[in-house]
Amino acid sequence: MKNFVCSWSGGKDSCYAMMLALNQGFVPQVVLNMMNENGKVSRSHGIPISVLNQQAQKMKLPLVAVPATWGDYEEKYISTLKILQSKYDLDAAVFGDIDLQSHKDWEDKVCEAASIKAVLPLWQKDRIDLVNEMIDNGIETMIVSCNLQMGESYLGKILTKELALELLKKGIDPCGENGEFHTLVINCPMFSEVIELPKYTTQTYSNYCFIVWEE
Repeated sequence: MKNFVCSWSGGKDSCYAMMLALNQGFVPQVVLNMMNENGKVSRSHGIPISVLNQQAQKMKLPLVAVPATWGDYEEKYISTLKILQSKYDLDAAVFGDIDLQSHKDWEDKVCEAASIKAVLPLWQKDRIDLVNEMIDNGIETMIVSCNLQMGESYLGKILTKELALELLKKGIDPCGENGEFHTLVINCPMFSEVIELPKYTTQTYSNYCFIVWEE
């Protein structure tokens, strides 16, 4: 048995990485999300803690949400991994990165510090193939932030095969691997039921477009 923690962003890549890890015989014990300083929304995707909790509950897994600044992010990540390794007898941490070598190097480093293995099931797979696989495997995901090239009109859209091709034609990575956009999984085979989303508005701030969730 290979127990793991999933580095859970709430988005499609971490979700699909976790599904593939399950298929490979790994056993999920806990999901981990790094939050912004106030602990209200996730640092990477801006997803509120209430929605992350829903996702975890619908997978029947505990969520560990750790507030952090960019300055103490790594220190807190390693210390949290060590605690989780001890508590859940972890062998691995599963990540959803696709091909950013600097991310993989960092994940290898923090996992080594916690005496576990970094597992990246999506590593170096073709982008459009990945999106199609995610959709074929029942992952329903919506765009919750994006760059100015895409603009606010894309916020709230469900990622479909057609939309992925549209993005590709515009020169945008259909997985958003370079930060072009981020997603929120609202349903997948690991969930007992679909996520109930809070109401939201959209806004552009500092060259990026975000969904702003109501409290």
